[in-house]
Amino acid sequence: MNFKFIAVALLMGGSLISLSAEAKKDKEAEKKEGYEFTNVKRMPTTTVKDQHRSGTCWAFSGLSFIESEMIRMGKPEVDLSEMFVVYNCYSDKAIKDVRLSGKFNFGGGGAFHDVTYVMRNYGIVPESVYGGLNYGEEGHTHGEMDIILSSYVDAVIKNKNRKLTPNWHIGFDGVLNAYLGKLPEKFEYEGKEYTPKSFSSDFVGLNPDDYIEISSYTHHPFYEKFIIEVGDNWTWDQVYNLPINEMMEVMESAIMNGYTIGWASDVSEKGFAYRKGVAIVPEADTKNMSDSEISKWQDMSDKKKNAKLYSFEAPGQEKVITQEMRQEAFDNYTTTDDHGMHIVGISKDQKGNKYFIVKNSWGTDNNPYEGYFYASFPFVSYKTMSFMIHKDAVPAKIKKKLGL
Repeated sequence: MNFKFIAVALLMGGSLISLSAEAKKDKEAEKKEGYEFTNVKRMPTTTVKDQHRSGTCWAFSGLSFIESEMIRMGKPEVDLSEMFVVYNCYSDKAIKDVRLSGKFNFGGGGAFHDVTYVMRNYGIVPESVYGGLNYGEEGHTHGEMDIILSSYVDAVIKNKNRKLTPNWHIGFDGVLNAYLGKLPEKFEYEGKEYTPKSFSSDFVGLNPDDYIEISSYTHHPFYEKFIIEVGDNWTWDQVYNLPINEMMEVMESAIMNGYTIGWASDVSEKGFAYRKGVAIVPEADTKNMSDSEISKWQDMSDKKKNAKLYSFEAPGQEKVITQEMRQEAFDNYTTTDDHGMHIVGISKDQKGNKYFIVKNSWGTDNNPYEGYFYASFPFVSYKTMSFMIHKDAVPAKIKKKLGL
C-alpha cells in the first residue's frame, strides 16, 4: 500500500473540504446580507389596517395621516372610520358625475384632500361607530357595490325622461345604505354624545384648512398652485408646485421635525417590491426585464469592474433622478396615480442610503415588516405624484416662496 499517496489524498481531501466549507460560508454570508435598516427618525402611528378588496387606499392612508397628526398634537389615539369618508365622497361624486353628464371619472378612487373635504363638510366618526361592513363580508369587498353604483349613475344620466326627478340621489344613497349602512346622526363615544361634525371639531380637533398638497412638475410654473391632472381628483383640488430638490427637502425636513406625510405614488414599477419590503430604482434599466431577471439586476456598465449583482436581497446603486425624468414619466403614463400611503419616518441601510418608512394599508401579512416598507429617496423623488402635509412642516424659506 502506498502510504505517501494516502497521505497526499487525505491532505487534498481536507483542503477540498475546507475550500468547500469556505465557499458555502461565503455564499451563506452573501445570502444573509440583506437590507439592514437603522431608524433615523420614526413617528408614532396607529395600527396597520387592511383595505382588503376595495379601492379605498386614499381613505385608509389619509385617516392614518390624520390619526398621527392627532398623536403629534397630544390628542387621544383613535381609529377613525374610513367608510364614513367613502360614503360621503361617493354620494357627492355621484352628483358631480350626473351634473357633468357622465364625462367624469366616477369610481371608488380618491385623494388625500377627500378626507379633509369630508371632515370640513360632514365631520368624522370613530371606526367603532361606523364600520361600513353591512353586507356579510369580514373585509371591505367593494366589487359588487362599485359596479352597481356606477351603473346607477349611468342609468340616471341616460334616462329617457329628458328630466331628472328629485329622487335619483335618494335612491343612490339607498344603495350606499344597503352596503355600508346608514350614516349616524348622533352617537356616544367614551361617555359623551357627539354628531359627526362635533366629533371632528371637539374630539379630533384638527383644522382641515391647515393641510396642503405639494407636487413637482414642469408643465406648470413652480411656486404656484395648479389642479393636478389625475382622474381621481374629482374635487379639482390644487397642489403647490416645487422643483424636485425642494420637494424632497420639504419631505425630509417634515419627518426630521416630527411631521408625517400622506403620500400618493405610482407603485406599478418593478422596483416596488412590497413582499420584499423595499421600493427602489435600480441603476440598471428594468423596463423590459422579466420578474426572474429582476432578481439578477446588474449595472452592465460596471461589469468589467466585477460589479455586484443588484437585487432585492441587498442594497445597490440606484438611478440619479432628475426633474426631466419625473416629467417624462408623468407625461408618458409610466408614472400613474396608483396608491395612497403614509410616510412615518426615515431610515438608513448599512451603506448609508436613505429611505422613507412607509405605512401601507394591505394588512400585516405578505411583507417582512408587518405592513410597513422602505422606499428609497430615489424612488420617492421619481414616483411621488403628490403628498399632503401640515403647512407648518414646510421650511420657512420655501413657505415664503409659496406665499403661505
